[in-house]
Amino acid sequence: MNRSKLRENIFKLLFMTEFNGAEEMPEQLTMYFDDIEDLSEKDKMYMEAKYHHIMEREAEIDTLLNGASAGWKTSRMSKVDLTILRLAVYEMMFDEDVPVKVAINEAVEMAKRFGQDGSASFINGILGTISRSQAASE
Repeated sequence: MNRSKLRENIFKLLFMTEFNGAEEMPEQLTMYFDDIEDLSEKDKMYMEAKYHHIMEREAEIDTLLNGASAGWKTSRMSKVDLTILRLAVYEMMFDEDVPVKVAINEAVEMAKRFGQDGSASFINGILGTISRSQAASE
């Protein structure tokens, strides 16, 4: 499975957490993985690990998002946009294997596919703000 497809599956796993309690997620993950044809153990382990890493940093990621999104706190964002942003911010800030520009580009592409009309530009703007502030602090 290529990186974009893995990322899309991780997005879907994260999106599920918006509708399921933490106690339900282990079973939900198992059912999700069971539905993917020809899923390699390596890809499953990668997706599950990244999902858990993002969830562990959710509060920290949301703090970054709230600071970068003037007038749009995470509580007001659409669940799709928020999920895409959480994944992208994790990749930008904590995943050394993903270049910042790739994380932003992939997030914008996901927003075009899964979001509403203005989602891609909204996500691009927030991620651009975070990227610039990250570059300024280095």
